[in-house]
Amino acid sequence: MLASMGAAANGKTNTPEDFPNIVLVLMDDMGYGDLGCTGALQYKTPRLDQMAFQGVRFTNFLSPQAVCSASRAGLMTGCYPNRVGISGALSPNVGIGLNPSEETIPEILKQRNYKTCAIGKWHLGSQRQFLPLQQGFDEYLGLPYSNDMWPVFYDGTRNFPQEYAKKKNYPELPLIRNNDKIKELKTKEDQSGLTSLYTETAVDFINRNKSNHFFLYLAHSMTHVPLAVSSKFKGKSEQGMFGDVMMEIDWSMGEIFKALEKNGLTKNTLVIFTSDNGPWLNYGNHAGSSGGFREGKGNSYEGGQRVPCIMKWPGHIPEGIICNKLASSIDILPTLAAITHSTLPKQKIDGVNIFPLMKGDVKANPREIFLYYYRKNSLEAVRKGNWKLVFAHPGRTYHGFEPGKDGFPGKVNENFPFPEGLYDLRRDPGEQYDVKEMYPEVVSELRKLADLAREDLGDDLMKVKGANVREPGRVEK
Repeated sequence: MLASMGAAANGKTNTPEDFPNIVLVLMDDMGYGDLGCTGALQYKTPRLDQMAFQGVRFTNFLSPQAVCSASRAGLMTGCYPNRVGISGALSPNVGIGLNPSEETIPEILKQRNYKTCAIGKWHLGSQRQFLPLQQGFDEYLGLPYSNDMWPVFYDGTRNFPQEYAKKKNYPELPLIRNNDKIKELKTKEDQSGLTSLYTETAVDFINRNKSNHFFLYLAHSMTHVPLAVSSKFKGKSEQGMFGDVMMEIDWSMGEIFKALEKNGLTKNTLVIFTSDNGPWLNYGNHAGSSGGFREGKGNSYEGGQRVPCIMKWPGHIPEGIICNKLASSIDILPTLAAITHSTLPKQKIDGVNIFPLMKGDVKANPREIFLYYYRKNSLEAVRKGNWKLVFAHPGRTYHGFEPGKDGFPGKVNENFPFPEGLYDLRRDPGEQYDVKEMYPEVVSELRKLADLAREDLGDDLMKVKGANVREPGRVEK
């Protein structure tokens, strides 16, 4: 499978006993600037900062798309989300989900007899046939979709203005264990215990599986609105509710690290921490920070898709590594397959093995190209190295609008006519200066890459149907 995993850190040949446990923590709507080590202010994240000091921190790590369901589909399958037919954020009872024929991370790891557990937000289909136990997980506890998909208005009441009638018709927010609803969350107070519940469930899974190889996928509902935090952290930060939530997330990571240490698993556990997309900026003080990158969630500029990513695996990932090379969540599946000598999915995927980057190999460059798709199947930008060509497209902009406050959203323009532009992300990470007239040869090269992408995956903007896209799962009527 991969020569670089042929030997362990001590020079001996790898055996199945050497394969690591894997803990993958996925945040929701947490931006690039929301950790202490990436510039957060008025609250601290010491455990996550320490994790960065003890492992590798990626500075050019991209989510598959800048929205919930699509991003998670990319993570779980190693594919661009449009390849597997998932777009946007799936509504409750929408009737589609991740096709069970797709091979997911837990299904790949099942080849090596890993015990698998999913905790938290799923959002890849809420019908039974799409839930985690049908997608390779042995256990599940969490919400089937976003925590704002419930019949509760922003003020906590059930009084909806006419323009929000759709939310009024959502079902009560279900907490699911395995395949069954065990509780309904009806108030913001009900949500205040989610981070603690997820953490306790994760610790319990680690304690019960200390003698097994395991894969723990912890997908926090926070920092997606509505924000909710336990009494342990309420009012503890100087930044208000968002800072309180981030402090509780940092505490949660500390509890996971303690459980690994208690069970003697620290040295043989790969821990990955990242986010599904950038911050939902129009929520103002209840939103995170893009760290200075342009725009946020729901947008293919860097603020929408460049997210924090930290990885730690003592003895395999050197301490204190900063990786500036391009990587993405779609690369996690093939990387884990390589590390565990598992067979890759039978159907085509888009991810690459980034273990050389994790090891600090400065000559490695496994990913040079990335495609920025959004909406159903619109190719909005293409990147090669530090060059990014953004195509003319209608999209969400937060610029020029006063943000919301205390859980209420501000306005956005969902169909702003973004012009074509070429950006040198080395010198201009904020994508402020269009240099396409200065570098026509770069524009030409990137357009050729886009044409190849359109043949493969299609492009609604150009009315091109891709040759290699697959269907989502559908509920039979």
